[in-house]
Amino acid sequence: MQASSISSRATAAVSDVSEFDQRIQSVLHAAGEKKALEPTVLDLRGIATFTDFFVIFTGANRRQVQAISDEIVEQLKHRGTPASRVEGYQTAEWILIDYGDFVVHVFDEKARRFYDLERLWRESKRYDISPDQIGSQNSTSKAEQVL
Repeated sequence: MQASSISSRATAAVSDVSEFDQRIQSVLHAAGEKKALEPTVLDLRGIATFTDFFVIFTGANRRQVQAISDEIVEQLKHRGTPASRVEGYQTAEWILIDYGDFVVHVFDEKARRFYDLERLWRESKRYDISPDQIGSQNSTSKAEQVL
């Protein structure tokens, strides 16, 4: 089962990732640089009290999951947004990177299917993002603040 086939109450395809906050655009770009699969953003505002967004990716193997996470942490730190917490790095089945108002989840394929955050948070607005929209400098050039 692919993440894109998981049903959600409000799913939207994103034609331009510039509709997201600049920091989330940076996350999308960083993950795209490492060829992350199945990029998805869940808008949890009004549903969860601990964060506003989940940004979710899949890596094909442990090494790629770690590389995606490393690139995200490094690029956001370089832009002045250090992660407040990183969990799961050693096992690299599910790495969680907490930035406060958004949380990044990088899964291997098996863990992504098992934990199925899209199903657990199906009340959220879900944005499925085409992998060819991330990883390009153009995707981060015109930021519109969502947060």
